[in-house]
Amino acid sequence: MSVVSQVILKADDELRYPSSGELQGIGQFLKTGDQRIRIAETLAENEKKIVDQAQKQLFKKRPDYRAPGGNAYGQRQYNQCLRDYGWYLRLVTYGVLAGDKAPIEQTGLIGVKEMYNSLNVPIPGMVEAIRCLKEAALALLTQEDAVAAAPYFDFIIQYMS
Repeated sequence: MSVVSQVILKADDELRYPSSGELQGIGQFLKTGDQRIRIAETLAENEKKIVDQAQKQLFKKRPDYRAPGGNAYGQRQYNQCLRDYGWYLRLVTYGVLAGDKAPIEQTGLIGVKEMYNSLNVPIPGMVEAIRCLKEAALALLTQEDAVAAAPYFDFIIQYMS
């Protein structure tokens, strides 16, 4: 949920107008709008490149994942890994656009550990995959934009760790 939505809902719950501090918070949120849109566009437009770079990095570090018996062995499992990469990258863009980590948690992280455990997918491997995704994505951003986007990747990494 965006800062604007949070302020409105809180004020409405308390039957009051937004405070000056809340309005200043909305002002700060709006000032970073161009940056958040730029980051989201860059990530979306480069999804294939980011996913490709991240998977190369992960499977170079962990070739056992692609070997017989590994979780990415075979075309079907490999394609599912790439699909998940894209999904996590999309979750990051949701957080960036909202300026909040809540959409990441609500849209994609609740129950994710249980799902991977039920599929016998090692959680440490998924954490390493998100680290590779983060590195590949941030490499395409300016320093300032990378600093703004990094906490959303870190939130996923921390949540899954």
